[in-house]
Amino acid sequence: MFGGVFSVPVNNPHLRKSGSRLIITNLGENDLKNSSMQLGTIAKLRSPLVLSSLKVALYVGGLYVCGKIGWESVMKMGLDTRELFFYETFLYYNPLLLITMMVWLWGVNLWVFSRTGVDYAAIFYLGPDHLSHKEIWKCARWMTTIILTSMTAYLYLYSHGDVSLAASQPIVLYLSALIILFIPFDIFYMSSRYYLLWTFWRILFPVQTVTFSDFFLADILTSLSKVLSDLERSVCRMVHRQVATVAWFEADSVCGSHSAVIPLVLVLPYLFRLFQCIRQYKDSKDIANIWNAGKYLTAVPVIFLSALKYFIDQDTWTYSIQPAWILSGLANTFFSFFWDVLRDWDLSVFTRIFKFTKPNVCSHLLYGRRWVYVWVIGSNLILRWTWTYKLSAHLRNNYITVFIITFLEIYRRFQWAFFRIENVWYKINNSKRTTSHQTNPVSIQNDNISEQEKLLPHSHSLRV
Repeated sequence: MFGGVFSVPVNNPHLRKSGSRLIITNLGENDLKNSSMQLGTIAKLRSPLVLSSLKVALYVGGLYVCGKIGWESVMKMGLDTRELFFYETFLYYNPLLLITMMVWLWGVNLWVFSRTGVDYAAIFYLGPDHLSHKEIWKCARWMTTIILTSMTAYLYLYSHGDVSLAASQPIVLYLSALIILFIPFDIFYMSSRYYLLWTFWRILFPVQTVTFSDFFLADILTSLSKVLSDLERSVCRMVHRQVATVAWFEADSVCGSHSAVIPLVLVLPYLFRLFQCIRQYKDSKDIANIWNAGKYLTAVPVIFLSALKYFIDQDTWTYSIQPAWILSGLANTFFSFFWDVLRDWDLSVFTRIFKFTKPNVCSHLLYGRRWVYVWVIGSNLILRWTWTYKLSAHLRNNYITVFIITFLEIYRRFQWAFFRIENVWYKINNSKRTTSHQTNPVSIQNDNISEQEKLLPHSHSLRV
């Protein structure tokens, strides 16, 4: 009508009757080429690789912008307040960033388990709608974005003189985290949130049979004891309206570095595990649980002896308390190290870790390699000692060193999780194989269930 070739999509439903053949128009050669080029371009843009690359680019770009604004804001402050205020900023956001790092690494754990055939859902007694590694990473991405955005706003507003609005940033962030965690609506993975809260409740009050998820999460909390201590100090400052001030550097202040609450918070995760071991001994009468309880008990003098440094004179610390602290630190380090290697991991199953169902570069580099065993055992010993040292009062105000050592402990727990969960999965499968040779097919299923009940004594009412 307008002097041009009118072309329509080949599969346009408006040009077809029910049961009729496709109506194909005569397209010119140039139109066919243009259409194919356009479709090819759209297909490339919608490919998973391109979309993932765009997401990564946007994410990295956002991190760069936050870093640039934050750095310029810090440099804008005067030299007399820059270091102090950056230290305070670190107090509020350091624990949340470390928790986020733990979530990122837990996603890596789940990714490896999904590739190696380790059914972690059966080990933790999870339901079919449990979170996969992709969903864990999605949560970690949002956590990273929100925390860094809040920290950037805090630095920017304070450096530009809006102190009251800057002080509200960490408060809003902490309140938002609590609301998301406890909100009673079917959003933000409600079943998973409630499963986590229910596990925390069982850790706080170990009056029921201890399950694998109970003591696994409690073990993770021991690696986050310094994080919990910093959270307590942050909330303390918020409650006493000390945000965006430097009053907290007074050692004797209610939220200062000499607070008696700090060692109490540090020791809580170890006491939780201690009570869990006692409860497990009550249920199973296995003497190994008493030895395990002793392992966590050795952390108590490390924490409280180091806290005495703030309440005694220097000579008493140097000649009396410090030697006892060193001996208790060595006892805790080696006790924990040997328990990891001989009990939690079981060296006999090391050869199967990282054996992917579909071989790839990661499997080729890690599976069956001797250096992996040497690295895991050696780094575990060294990082056990550095974490014991971190429980002391010596580095409490050296925030960069604190952050590095705490991150290294989180990394140690990350690689510990591989072998701990692999060990349990091996026991479940080994029991199944043994049962198949000794019993008839009718009783195999019941025996397998009973073996899981030994490892996972009680299932949760909330499944994720």
